[in-house]
Order: sequence, then structure tokens, then C-alpha cells
Amino acid sequence: MSYTPALHRYQSMEYRRCGNSGLKLPVVSLGLWHNFGGVDVLENCRNILHLAFDSGITHFDLANNYGPPPGSAEENFGRILRQDFHSYRDQMIISTKAGYYMWEGPYGDWGSKKYLVSSLDQSLKRMGLEYVDIFYHHRPDPDTPLEETMATLDLVVRQGKALYVGISNYGAEEAARAFAILKKLGTPCLIHQPKYSMFERWVEGGLLQLLEKEGVGCIPFSPLAQGLLTNKYLKGIPGDSRAHKPHGFLKEEQVTPEVLKKIGQLNEMAIKRDQTLAQMALAWILRDKRITSVLIGVSKPEQVTDSLQSFRNTWFSEEELRRIEEILK
Repeated sequence: MSYTPALHRYQSMEYRRCGNSGLKLPVVSLGLWHNFGGVDVLENCRNILHLAFDSGITHFDLANNYGPPPGSAEENFGRILRQDFHSYRDQMIISTKAGYYMWEGPYGDWGSKKYLVSSLDQSLKRMGLEYVDIFYHHRPDPDTPLEETMATLDLVVRQGKALYVGISNYGAEEAARAFAILKKLGTPCLIHQPKYSMFERWVEGGLLQLLEKEGVGCIPFSPLAQGLLTNKYLKGIPGDSRAHKPHGFLKEEQVTPEVLKKIGQLNEMAIKRDQTLAQMALAWILRDKRITSVLIGVSKPEQVTDSLQSFRNTWFSEEELRRIEEILK
């Protein structure tokens, strides 16, 4: 049965301009870091993508190494894209990245021109695309000159393989240098993708101020701290959680009694706001207008529905913000 998107999907979503660019992104975007790999059920992936697009989510974020196994998330996304979304490609913002280990030998990791160009070519082939909308360098490379890495981002735009470029996991000082190089080359940085949540707040130490000053968008990943900021862990570690999976990034030892106590207290606040814990955690990030969008990762379609309620109420009273700070100390 062929897929037809919901007719009024754009009316149900809020879109924010990405930095000083002409591009708008949905305030909630879908990341395919987990749950879209070769170890996952393809029909579940398809159902999640359908619901997301039906809800006005136009931005889908990938990377060369997403899976597992690495590359399989792009392959699965490409398969569903060809079968269900082929007619809607121009209504989608698709991003991918390179910067982490992808293949053996000296050319399958980090930030050289050789690696980045080869990786993007492979990503385009896996997804069946002529170009991606955004191509990121996934992490700083201490051994490759930043000029070479940024010149490669400029190159792939000029080659027509990407429309925009971004960086991920760069600290404020490194990001400032990257922005200056890209601006001089004539391909300004569109967006930065840092890790940011109530439990991970390093971006508040200068990066957000830099992004505002330079007119660069911000799209945090792991805004729910790998699922910790959801109702999933309120009663301990469930069997189907990321902390229970051998290939997950969240480990059981990270779910300490202290963390569980904080989660419980934050959940009590969310209930008073008539939100789920996940909705409040996303709203807390989106209250800052320097944030363009938040990247959610989901394993079930209903988690998309839950997350989409987050931007209905992003206002926090001074007392609520004070209480959150108190809990997170």
C-alpha cells in the first residue's frame, strides 16, 4: 500500500530559522542514531518515519556510522525513502556526517579530505541521493589541520554533494576557528550539533553565546540524555531500555540511585506542568530561542507523538527554573 502524507502536516509544527540562513527547521527533528540499523525491524522504522513526516517533521539526521552495523541506518533510510518518500524529497532536510571510525586503514576516520569526501560519496550511494541538505564534520580532529577539514566542507558544497555544512561536538574555541575559516571560504557554517540536555550542559559555558553572535543554528542531540529524561527509568532499568542493550551508549552503571532520584523529582515537576518528563526536558531546551531544533531518538511511534507535545508549552516560571537548578545540582 502506497504512503500518502497527512494533508495538514505543516500546520501542526513550529519552524525556526536556522541561524542567519534562509533555512527553517522543525523545532523537533528525528535522529536515526539508534533503532534504524540492521539489527532493528524495518517496518517499525517505516512507521516511525511515516508518523514523523505526517506530524510536520521534515528534518532527518543520520551519520555514516549509524546502525548497528555502521552504514545500515543510511541503507534502511534510503530504502524507505525510495519506496515511500520519493515524491517528497524536496520537502525534506536530510543530513549526514563523517568523523568517527568507519572503515579500517588510515583513511576511514577523523577529518582528512580523503576520508570526508570518500565517506560522503558512500553515504549518498547508501541513501540513493544525489546530495544531502546538510553535511557535518562529526568531531574535531587533533591531527588534521582545521583548514583542510573546513576546506573539504566547502568543496562538497561546490561539488553539489551538499547544500549546507555544519559541525558537531566542537568546543567554543574550535568552533570559532571553524566558523572563521568557512566564512572566508564563502561557505558559512549553517549549524552546530552539540550534546545538550538537563544532565549535559557544557554548551552553556560559551558555545551558545558564540552561535548567537555568529548567526549559526543549534540542534542538540541526546536532549533526553539517552532516555534517562523519560518515564522509562522511574522504576529502575527496564529490560527493553538502551541501558540494557549491549550495543547501546547508555550503560547500566550510569543509572545511579542519585540519577534516579533526580529523575523522580523532575518528573514530579513535569506532572505539575501537565507534561511528561520527556516533554518538559525538551521544552526546557526549546525555551532558549538560540536553539533551532532538538533531535529526538525514538524506538516506537508513540514516542514521536509524546515528544511533539513539548513545544506546546516552553514557558517556565522563575520558580520552576530555580527548582530545576536545585534538583540538578
